[in-house]
Amino acid sequence: MNATGLRSGQLADAAGVNQQTLRYYERRGLLTAPQRSPGGHRLYPAEAVTLLRVIKTAQRLGFTLNEVAELLDTGRHHHGSHPEHGLRARAHQKLAEVERKLADLAVIRDTLRAAVSAGCDDLVACAGNACCPLPFADLAERNATGDTC
Repeated sequence: MNATGLRSGQLADAAGVNQQTLRYYERRGLLTAPQRSPGGHRLYPAEAVTLLRVIKTAQRLGFTLNEVAELLDTGRHHHGSHPEHGLRARAHQKLAEVERKLADLAVIRDTLRAAVSAGCDDLVACAGNACCPLPFADLAERNATGDTC
């Protein structure tokens, strides 16, 4: 790092991203276009490392880049004036989304456990058995041939 800023490679290394990510984030408006050195090199402020880490962390928490951009914009331009658009409200919404996904995953887990326990080895044969625990069991019941479990 020098006194005038970080070059693209230095910033990318410090933030754990690649240089194409920097340019992509610039195009998306997540990262402000950097100043240029007299030699034409991009020079980013040291604070850009923190911003990139924040963006990557928000993505790992399930926020899309559009959502991250909105959160950053809200923080930059409307600090505290629109709590319905702030991090707390968005985190609450994201948490509800994650809870729904976890519930769906629990159903999938339980269904797969039931399929393993039932000894299902063939999707087509299982679909024809009214006792099949997989979701197409309703279809199997309609087409049941009188098989018993």
